[in-house]
Amino acid sequence: MPKPSQENQPTAIREVVFPGKVDPSELRVTERSLPAPGRAHALVQIEASGVSFAEQAMRRGRYPGQPAFPFVPGYDLVGVVRAVGPGVSAAMIGTRVAAVTKTGAWASHALIAAADLVTVPAGVEPALAETVLVNGVTAWQMLFRKARVRAGQTILVHGANGGVGTLLCQLALHAGLRVIGSAAPKHHATLRAAGVEPLDYAAPDLAARVRRLAPAGVDAVFDHLGLDSARVSFRLLAPGGSLICYGNATALDGNTSMVRLFVALLARIGWWNILPNSHYVTFYNFWGGSLLGPTAFRRRLAEDLHALFALLVKQAIQPVIAARFALADIGAAMTLAESRTIQGKVVLLM
Repeated sequence: MPKPSQENQPTAIREVVFPGKVDPSELRVTERSLPAPGRAHALVQIEASGVSFAEQAMRRGRYPGQPAFPFVPGYDLVGVVRAVGPGVSAAMIGTRVAAVTKTGAWASHALIAAADLVTVPAGVEPALAETVLVNGVTAWQMLFRKARVRAGQTILVHGANGGVGTLLCQLALHAGLRVIGSAAPKHHATLRAAGVEPLDYAAPDLAARVRRLAPAGVDAVFDHLGLDSARVSFRLLAPGGSLICYGNATALDGNTSMVRLFVALLARIGWWNILPNSHYVTFYNFWGGSLLGPTAFRRRLAEDLHALFALLVKQAIQPVIAARFALADIGAAMTLAESRTIQGKVVLLM
């Protein structure tokens, strides 16, 4: 563990590198030296990161905008500030913080711009804090900033057992919404116990089953599956309902260009929005708020994270951790996350 300081000294770190399109079993932990933090940056000793859909797509070279191989993956992190560079208060040293990085978090340490760090409340376990970073913020912003749902309304969540899906369901139930969730049958008992009305995601008559539960349509659908699913979801909306798309998960193992798939989905969304109806359809992009400018984006991200942390502290939400792995076991962690058999999030502990 590096000595907390502001000294100009390098730090020996461990990290996972995506060298190219390799199988999970081929992933290894490597070592290198990290320079001291520069101006406005901090050295964070990482305690927890997660395995999300983004890394699964990046491993295949199918995540739009990902860096060229080789690179260190890891979309988010929770850790402790161990050193700071010029322009950063030394009072930050020893503080537990969270950050969304997009890449670079599958490591023992990382250099992060101090402006991107959000303080984690005392008493919140690093692994739990990690689960509400990219997954929690995605669920929160789609639910409250995009769909703008209200208590008493009915929503449909596809992939209700996943990292984003479980938090979407919990946040919605906490807000007083009725939740219908699609998932594999083996997850239905757990979802039902949580208050979700589960349906088999693979049922050929899934749409008809949703209609039986919500004859007038649902007020919002959250769909990460792609264009074919979005077409069905759109037809399930009640008047004034919202369809929030946020991925192309069914195309993960395909050969069609992900960019082409996203363009096709965005084109269809644009068409739906010019039709003479009252529906609202959009594609949620975690980084879309950056168009507001870095200061506004960071302010909104911190605001939403603080709201999620407050719910964690009150135990109003209880994120599901499917499994915890050491960084050295990254191959097993990735294999489990990609099995699509789990409930919740796979977390890496450093």
